[in-house]
Amino acid sequence: MQLKDALAQAIARLTAQNVPSPRMNAELLLMFTLNCDRAYLFAHPERELTPEEESRYEAALAERSRGVPAQYITGHQEFWGMDLIVSPAVLIPRPETEHVIEAVLELQASGTPRVVDVGTGSGCIALALAKELPNAEIHATDISPAALEIARVNAARHQLERIHFHQTDLLEGLRGEFDFVVSNPPYVGESEEDTVQLEVRKFEPRSAVFAGPRGTEVISRLIPQAHPALRPGGWLVMEISGTIAGEVRTFLENWENVQIKPDLQSIPRVAIAQKPTTDNRDPISRKGDET
Repeated sequence: MQLKDALAQAIARLTAQNVPSPRMNAELLLMFTLNCDRAYLFAHPERELTPEEESRYEAALAERSRGVPAQYITGHQEFWGMDLIVSPAVLIPRPETEHVIEAVLELQASGTPRVVDVGTGSGCIALALAKELPNAEIHATDISPAALEIARVNAARHQLERIHFHQTDLLEGLRGEFDFVVSNPPYVGESEEDTVQLEVRKFEPRSAVFAGPRGTEVISRLIPQAHPALRPGGWLVMEISGTIAGEVRTFLENWENVQIKPDLQSIPRVAIAQKPTTDNRDPISRKGDET
C-alpha cells in the first residue's frame, strides 16, 4: 500500500470512530511507524509501505481507535521545547502547565534558588526549570516509583542528572528550606468526572488527575506542608483549574501576594503565593495581603 493511501484510509477510519483531530493523529502515528517527520510524508506520497510497516501502523491505529492517547502509543510528548518520554505511569504533559514555568521565571530573576517540584510525574516541570535555571538546586518528588523512573530517564536524556529525585508523599521527609515549592497536583474532583475526556479517565493515571470528591484534597494537604518548607519570602506556585480557584484562594488567606493567573483561554490556571517574610503569629491563622 502506498503511503498516501494508508494515510487517507487512516484519516477516514479515525474520523468514523470519532477520534479527535483525525488527520493529526493519523499523521503522527504514521510518522511514528516510519520513524520520519511530517515533511517526509508529503514528499514521498507514493512510497510503498512494507508488510511490517502496514502491520505496525494498523496496531497503532487500533490502539488510538479504542482511546489510548497517541502519546502513550508513541511514548513521547513535547514540553518546553524538550522531547519527553511518557508512559501510562505518568500524566501526559500539557501546554497549560508551561504557565507554571513562566510564573516561576517571572519571580526568579537571578541567583541560585532551591526549588522542589512536588508530584513530578514525567519530570516535565523539574526539567524545564533545570534547563532555564542552570544555577538552581532542583529537587523533585513523587509517591510513584514508576513515575520517578520515567522522570529520571528524561533527566538523563536531557543531561539534567543534577535534579535530586525523592520518592515520598508530597513534601514528607524533605529537609532544608526552599525558595520555590512548585506543583501540578491532581485537582479534578470526582464529581467532575463526566466532564473529563474519556481517554483521560480511562488511560491516564487516576491518582494524577483526580484528587478526591472535591478536587482540592491534595492541594489542601500541600499548602500546609509548603509553608514550613519555604524560606521566609519564598514562593508557592501551583497549577489549578477554574473550578477550584475560589477555594484555593481561601486556603491561601494566610499568605502574602496571592495571585491567580489565567491561561490563554482566560481560565484560572496558576496560583501563586508568598510566605510572609516576618510573622510572629500562628501562620495558620494569619490572613495575608492579596494582589
